[in-house]
Order: sequence, then C-alpha cells, then structure tokens
Amino acid sequence: MTTNRQILVIEDDHKTVELIRLYLERDGYQVAIAYNGREGLDLARQRRPDLIVLDLMLPKVGGLDVCRILRMEQFTTPIIMLTAKSTEDDLLLGLDLGADDYMTKPFSPRELAARVRTVLRRVTDMPMTPKQTLQFGELIIDPLRHEASLCGELLPLTPKEFKLLETMGKEPGRAFTRLELLQLVFGFDYAGLERTVDAHIMNLRKKLEAQSEPLLYIQTVYGIGYRFGWEPDAA
Repeated sequence: MTTNRQILVIEDDHKTVELIRLYLERDGYQVAIAYNGREGLDLARQRRPDLIVLDLMLPKVGGLDVCRILRMEQFTTPIIMLTAKSTEDDLLLGLDLGADDYMTKPFSPRELAARVRTVLRRVTDMPMTPKQTLQFGELIIDPLRHEASLCGELLPLTPKEFKLLETMGKEPGRAFTRLELLQLVFGFDYAGLERTVDAHIMNLRKKLEAQSEPLLYIQTVYGIGYRFGWEPDAA
C-alpha cells in the first residue's frame, strides 16, 4: 500500500523511532523524524504533516509544550501522544491541550499503526461542505470557524471543549452518556477514562457561566451524563 500522507514522529529514543518508522513505512506512509521538541516544531511548521506522533518526555521543548504551541498556532493536525506516564491526570492534561489520542509506553507498534489509520480515516471522513452556524440566545457556535461566542465575547475554548459544545449543541435536549461523548469527541471508548469528559465539561461550564446563568447550557443528567439544555425554540 502506498500513500502520499506524511507522519511526523517526534521522539528522542532512537530504537523506538526506528520501530515506529518500520511499521508506518510498511503501511505506505512517508515518515519524518525529529529527536527533540524544538526540531519537531520546526518540521511541523515546514512540512505540515498529516499526523504527528508526539512523545511526552522530550529534550529542549517538552511534548506538552509542543502540543500547546501547535494548537495556539491553529494547527489542526491530529496528534497521537506517547507517554510513559500512565496516571489519569497526565493523560487528561495531554487531551486537554488538544491531543487526539494517546498510547502509554511500552506500546505495540502494530497498535500504533492501527491508531494512525483510525485517526486519519476519521479526519478524511469529516464532511467538507460548510457547516451551519448554531445559535441559542446569545450563544453562537460556528463549526466552520471552529469558534464560539457568548454575549458578543469570543470564548477561549480548547479544541476538545469546542467539540463537546458543538456535539451537544447539534442535538439540544438529548442526554449523552460519558462513553458516547468519549467516542464522538475523542474518538475512543476507554471506559476507564470517563473522567476525561467530566474534566472537560467542568472547564467548559466555567467559561460559559462566566457570561451566562449557571447551568443554562450544559446540564447534568444524573446517572447518565450530560445534555445541552437550551431548546431551539427557547432562543
């Protein structure tokens, strides 16, 4: 299988790099390598890869900072984060900064290659037609610009917070389980990380409620999950 898609691997362990390169090139991808965070940022800006495999612990510029900088620069390139840290807080931080998926070390390079295919397929399958702006009272959700504003003020949302808001806003009143939101927003279904959703919902609520009445938009459905509480005809 051949493809013109390029994967940027930012990892300082040479053995790990060669193993990842072997499996990705076997799947037909072009592979670029950076052995530290600073070099990784430069290559990402120069080459605009289709996906980035990013190690958390990197010299010069750490993986979390690389992820944060790329998202601040409006890079929408999917990022799969590699981490030797397996605590839930570390994983939540990476996801909150904009990582699309993660794998903990030691990992199977075969599974990583499968994750790469899955993430790229999800990006490819996204509709390319302009999406309709959603409006609920003073809240405006613009999927095309990937931004939301409330009472005329642009909300400082992370990519995952925006995706949560957009996903629930498209079906106001529907109760989403945490597992559904994990699958729809993050693209995976690790039941052990359902607290990921709670953390993002908490941050999203804080940003919404700074400009509106408490719990007006994001409501807890006890025993189930969350829903967008503003009905379309209430605007």
